[in-house]
Amino acid sequence: MPAEDPIELLLEKAAQDEYVLDKLLLDPDAPSEIFGFHAQQAVEKLLKAVLLAQGKTYPKIHSLARLIKLIKGQNIAFPKTFEELRSLTAFAIEFRYEALPQELGEILDKKQIRQAIRDLRHWAEAICKTLSR
Repeated sequence: MPAEDPIELLLEKAAQDEYVLDKLLLDPDAPSEIFGFHAQQAVEKLLKAVLLAQGKTYPKIHSLARLIKLIKGQNIAFPKTFEELRSLTAFAIEFRYEALPQELGEILDKKQIRQAIRDLRHWAEAICKTLSR
């Protein structure tokens, strides 16, 4: 049964995307576009959960850079280690409908991205727990 709390619902929805990422990691033939899309979606939902925990509504956008900027605008220290996740925005926009340049697909480090999302989840859950008390 889905959570009734919108923060918990976003965290659950991000976990669903993370589930897909874990399955895709097991398949070396899994398309990078699909992996990137679910990675972007997981990050987007985690960031939006943090904004909700801050008592802010979030815009209906896919831009991770804009969501990060909104979080920083709330005087929440956003770890620099997550800054690289901004590049995933292209998977929700351009690469959802356009071909992924071959060289980008070849250098996409899926395991590193997955670990960064795990770390982002731990950070987001801690922030949400602290702010929603």
